[in-house]
Amino acid sequence: MQFLRLGPVGDERPAVRTDDGITYDLLPITPDIDGSFLANDGVARVRAALDAGELEVLDTADLRVGPPLAHPGKIICIGLNYRDHAEETGADIPGEPVVFLKTPDTIIGPYDQVLVPRRSVKTDWEVELGVVIGRTARYLESEEDALECVGAYVLSHDVSEREFQIERGGTWDKGKNCETFNPLGPFLVPAGEIADPQNLDMRLWVNGEIRQNSSTKNMIFPIAEIVRYLSHFLVLRPGDVINTGTPAGVALGQPEPKPYLRAGDVVELEIEGLGRQRQILGQA
Repeated sequence: MQFLRLGPVGDERPAVRTDDGITYDLLPITPDIDGSFLANDGVARVRAALDAGELEVLDTADLRVGPPLAHPGKIICIGLNYRDHAEETGADIPGEPVVFLKTPDTIIGPYDQVLVPRRSVKTDWEVELGVVIGRTARYLESEEDALECVGAYVLSHDVSEREFQIERGGTWDKGKNCETFNPLGPFLVPAGEIADPQNLDMRLWVNGEIRQNSSTKNMIFPIAEIVRYLSHFLVLRPGDVINTGTPAGVALGQPEPKPYLRAGDVVELEIEGLGRQRQILGQA
């Protein structure tokens, strides 16, 4: 099953697409796809309704695809989580996960416009596997317990501004939280329907040229360890999103002149089983 939110910005409606490609309206079951839906057996309730033939087919013609998760509590990001990415940027391989935060209002739909910030000269791309928390996690002791707290997986684009992030002092947050800097989707896939989240191909293209081509198997810290580790520093709640890091191939790691993004550029990205995004960049 693929869980989507379709419609205009701020007025999206929940839907589910089945393996046969048919999309069904979920409003009879839930007002939205959010942390409460995941925490309260929403996936099981939808499966039961589908099996019983209780859901109406939804006409998706001309409907915008919004971010598939409503009202995330927080976005926790893991930096330098692929060895080749750390090496290309000249950073040391971390001994523990590097953690920073993005604000939830950076999230947009998978085909919405990403805005290059004013005075930006180093806007960059990052394809990432997003982990959506499905149950509260605090002080987890095992990786098995950690995986039980994962509700879904999603394709995430962790857009970054490298000058703001690295050269302007302070923490990374200034380069990570510009408006539109986290396209999400096109859909959520329940965790139980991804056979091996640590073996998913991931790719990103800029203007048709492939820039990132890797796999989640190359993470330094795997998903289970990330969730377990984070639970000792903050409470993970249903609907929180974890961006798990990006592999090599970002603009920051390229030879000069580095091909940073400009208005008019087209970025496309995909992760195996989690769909594909496409954004045309604009100017803030």
